[in-house]
Amino acid sequence: MVTIYDIAKKAGVSPMTVSRVINRSPLIKESTRMKVEQVLREMDYLPNKQARSLTSRETGLVSLVIPDISNPFFTNVVRGAEDKALQLGYQLILGNTDENKDKEAKYTEMLMSTRVDGVLIVPASDESEDNMKKLVKRGIPFVYVDRTLDAIPADSVKGDNYNTTRLLVQHLIQLGHKRIAFINGPRYLSNTRERALAFRETMGLHELETNPVYMFETHLKKDSMEEIIDKWASLQSVERPTAILAANNFIGVNTLRALQALHLQVPDDVAVACFDDPDIIPDYNPFLTVAKQPAYDMGYLGMQLLIERIQGTAPASHRKIILPAEIVIRRSTLRADLNSS
Repeated sequence: MVTIYDIAKKAGVSPMTVSRVINRSPLIKESTRMKVEQVLREMDYLPNKQARSLTSRETGLVSLVIPDISNPFFTNVVRGAEDKALQLGYQLILGNTDENKDKEAKYTEMLMSTRVDGVLIVPASDESEDNMKKLVKRGIPFVYVDRTLDAIPADSVKGDNYNTTRLLVQHLIQLGHKRIAFINGPRYLSNTRERALAFRETMGLHELETNPVYMFETHLKKDSMEEIIDKWASLQSVERPTAILAANNFIGVNTLRALQALHLQVPDDVAVACFDDPDIIPDYNPFLTVAKQPAYDMGYLGMQLLIERIQGTAPASHRKIILPAEIVIRRSTLRADLNSS
């Protein structure tokens, strides 16, 4: 079996230098690192992971904790994070919280006992603060993806919620819509608050009323259709909106289904646009006008930031990456005869 002493002898360096290269120490000069890594490849050296974890306190394990594995948006986040982790020599442990802070707490405890090197996380809610404090206390690096917690600062990668909402609302306004409803997620999530703020401010900039009756809140999971039907039916006593903006793909699809159940045609009776693409629901794709967020890139870049934190190469200040979405116009909003409404 090849040892670090064999590697050191051939590379002309000390065993300590070889150990630092294997453990990704930032204290090694790049020229020395390249020389040692070349010898490691030539001699087909395989480090003993158990021994490495004892000496470096690293396990080579990272975790991604997401709120809903059934949502194709988060499936793509997983793919990006996994690809980057494997590329950098780490193995990924996946956790699914079902948007539940208590389940998230159990995952946090498990990850701490497993001694993961770091955690990439989509917080389940603002009440996730206690779980993040546990990671801080244990000294486990973590990075936010998609959502953040202002009270517990950390590196983050998320979508441009404000400008994406603004562009979707402007698209509906340009088509002639003045009465626009917004079906949003819970206000205890950072991204839905940013979208609500952008909706109100964009409507105001165009001197359009943000009718509180048109502002709905529901959960972000699959089974929101009945709730949407009930809320839409409650509008019978007021002038009905001519367009709806939905805060995510599940809400968008359930809005289409709810309108169909109420015998309303899209886009002839009501136009619909939403965040995120329901790309695994063929009945509604390509139909919905959507903001396609770069979910894969969020996972990929988030894992990059996390591993830099783990390896001690990240700056002291927290980094914030905000990624733009692609607005894709489809048939669900293509009605152009509203200027007289």
